[in-house]
Amino acid sequence: MPTIVEIKDLKKSYDGGFEALKSVSLDIEEGEILALLGPNGAGKTTLISTICGLVSPTSGTITVGGHDVIQDYRAARRMIGMVPQEIHLEPFTRVGDAVAFTRGLFGMRRDDAIVDGILSDLSLLDKKDSRTFALSGGMKRRVLIAKALSHEPRVLFLDEPTAGVDVELRRDMWALVEKLRASGVTIILTTHYIEEAEAIADRIGVINNGELLLVEDKAALMARLGKKELKIHLRDPITTIPSGLEAYDLILTDDGDALVYTYDTKGERTGITALLSALQSAGAQLADISTHQSSLEDIFVGIVKDKS
Repeated sequence: MPTIVEIKDLKKSYDGGFEALKSVSLDIEEGEILALLGPNGAGKTTLISTICGLVSPTSGTITVGGHDVIQDYRAARRMIGMVPQEIHLEPFTRVGDAVAFTRGLFGMRRDDAIVDGILSDLSLLDKKDSRTFALSGGMKRRVLIAKALSHEPRVLFLDEPTAGVDVELRRDMWALVEKLRASGVTIILTTHYIEEAEAIADRIGVINNGELLLVEDKAALMARLGKKELKIHLRDPITTIPSGLEAYDLILTDDGDALVYTYDTKGERTGITALLSALQSAGAQLADISTHQSSLEDIFVGIVKDKS
């Protein structure tokens, strides 16, 4: 797929020397869903805000659809929709008017059918004539999303879009994301709900301390870094790993009730059969066996820890 957002050697420094972004380079493909993961203060929001023109970069270049975000700001910004973390709405404006007004700010002609369609997708159509101050927090979040979509952007940024919202909105949000992706919209999201990134993202980016540590296809990342654990539950607790099992790098649980063996599911041999035979020879009595596959959260925590 062609590249729609191109970032080259992007840096952002503040007075006092703090570096919020350190030589970030990234190509985002048209129609993909990219999830940016990172701890608080990692640089996720700064990166999104710089692409959207809300923060000025110290150096480096960004283009959206071939338009430089500094030199050709209006054309670049017209292609972008952004849902911020914080909820800021004019309290006395009606919902329908707020969405239509935002559409007009981007030079789009009035189209009530498009606005009604967006409101319908977000379960807001029955609130079209309500004033925003009368809405619940979840409904206000929906209005922010509707405003971001009002001018039919080709790139949508979602900065922690489901943080603190109800399950219904979260479900509606991800259904809408799938619908937008099907229409060719590129979606970049930051989230603390790692299971959501694991469920819907095509690629995963990990950022920490202003550095982009990696960007990789989700399936390839999990296949490369994901590990599987075999937990061998023992009939009787032990205090030390039996002699002769050193080659298996076993870990004894704190309570001594189980041994943990980590292996690569992609390897030619897992070593499980040999391990079980060795355990039997060592006189260990097995009570049960269970397995655990590394999740994206396990992988993310490991990457950040290794790079810190």
